[in-house]
Amino acid sequence: QVRVSLAGANHMRVSWISSSSNSPSSVQYGTSPGKYESSATGSKLNYGFLLYKSGTIHGAVLGPLENNTVYYYKCGGMGKEFSFKTPPANLPVTFAVVAGDIGQTGWTVTTLEHVQKSSYDVLLFAGDLSYADYYQPRWDSFGRLVEPSASSRPWMVTEGNHEIERIPLISSFRAYNTRWRMPYEESGSDSNLYYSFDVAGAHVLMLGSYADFGQRSPQYKWLQADLAKIDRKRTPWLIAVLHAPWYNSNEAHRNEGDDMMKAMEPLLQAAGTDLLFAGHVHAYERWDRMFQGKKDDCGIVHITIGDGGNREGLATKFLDPKPENSLFREASFGHGQFKLVNSTHAHWSWHRNDDDQAKIADELWIQSLSSTGCSLPSKKMR
Repeated sequence: QVRVSLAGANHMRVSWISSSSNSPSSVQYGTSPGKYESSATGSKLNYGFLLYKSGTIHGAVLGPLENNTVYYYKCGGMGKEFSFKTPPANLPVTFAVVAGDIGQTGWTVTTLEHVQKSSYDVLLFAGDLSYADYYQPRWDSFGRLVEPSASSRPWMVTEGNHEIERIPLISSFRAYNTRWRMPYEESGSDSNLYYSFDVAGAHVLMLGSYADFGQRSPQYKWLQADLAKIDRKRTPWLIAVLHAPWYNSNEAHRNEGDDMMKAMEPLLQAAGTDLLFAGHVHAYERWDRMFQGKKDDCGIVHITIGDGGNREGLATKFLDPKPENSLFREASFGHGQFKLVNSTHAHWSWHRNDDDQAKIADELWIQSLSSTGCSLPSKKMR
């Protein structure tokens, strides 16, 4: 269950699980196969849930690392050698977007195979990972399923509703927070459920649909502070990722993101957010630039891509007639690729899985708002 994630500038976190509590939490690594000039030692922990007890969950932060470089590594000083590639320091950079609801089905396998064949630098994931719900062994099978991809490129995730573990009188994210630690502390957040990171020319917000988001909440206050620090000359692209979509013309999960949108859309709009990815609805839909329910040339492009391959199937019922500002929608499994070509232009493509082939079904060139004047200081939030 080996995986890697970004952990601050020029650092990468390696996470894995061992059956023995005596296994060291160390990673040996280097830039040549079998030659490990460096090592890092981290921490270990486990957790219990009802009758389940996890293996020992290890995490070690490697770095500082060189940009755009392949590193070879071993976990715990033994076993298989893995490799990962660090993202580039500058544009261009490519994101693979499996924005949500992937689960563990045959379609999941197809989606992951297509993702692995693409040349991407970082994967963005908007929640509903394992579909374990409260059945903990599914977290282990999911970790093994995604290891080929998650061990070779950084996976950056945020929580969905299926990460919530509900039993009478208790609701928690224990498994998710313990297994999938993200760089929340590095971004000044107090919770693993929301954080941000920089990569090449992008600042990426990973927001929590299932953490408190009201104007007095820690998440809202953190978002205000985080957006105020952004330097659009250094990171001309601003991307947001969350689980429950704010714009949705599918009959599934209608209006479930409305309260969060009401609270946070003005912040993201004022900061000049270019694009927002969401999951939750098991279909694909791309909206025009939107703000407060209307088309806005300085608004956010909204893309719902909750079609990774989950066991619940596709959400096939869309509203009829189609809203004018919903530009493309389709109930198919697939994934997306978002390539930031330079500081002004990026290319988005959605690849459906039909017939086990990753066919481009929708694509779009996007101009950054920072290059249009929409995110000038006069537009920023007060």
